[in-house]
Amino acid sequence: MKKVIATTAAPGAIGPYSQAIDTGSFVYASGQIPLNPVTGEIPEGIKAQTEQSLANVKAILAAAGLTVDNVVKTTVFLADMNDFAAMNEVYGATFTEPYPARSAVAVKTLPKNVLVEVEVIAIR
Repeated sequence: MKKVIATTAAPGAIGPYSQAIDTGSFVYASGQIPLNPVTGEIPEGIKAQTEQSLANVKAILAAAGLTVDNVVKTTVFLADMNDFAAMNEVYGATFTEPYPARSAVAVKTLPKNVLVEVEVIAIR
């Protein structure tokens, strides 16, 4: 079984991909950049961008009937690894123990030249 998860509470897919796919046991969410789905604006700074990216993740999880407590794995993409500590501060305020497994990597550029993108895998 493969079910598409879509919500207007997070930025819509702008290409040939889904916001998330629900397999029945797992929900695989596409990476979320810090684009406000209502205004189309991108906030300034790594902390605000991390907050918005995670708000978009939460909206997609909610559309699947889940919360951040269901997340088992995250991947954080950073445009600059020097932003890791500030991103981690916001991230740490979002997730609680037992924390999901996580990868954090620096990439050359991200869509719309944002500073961060977050993708998650959640379990039912």
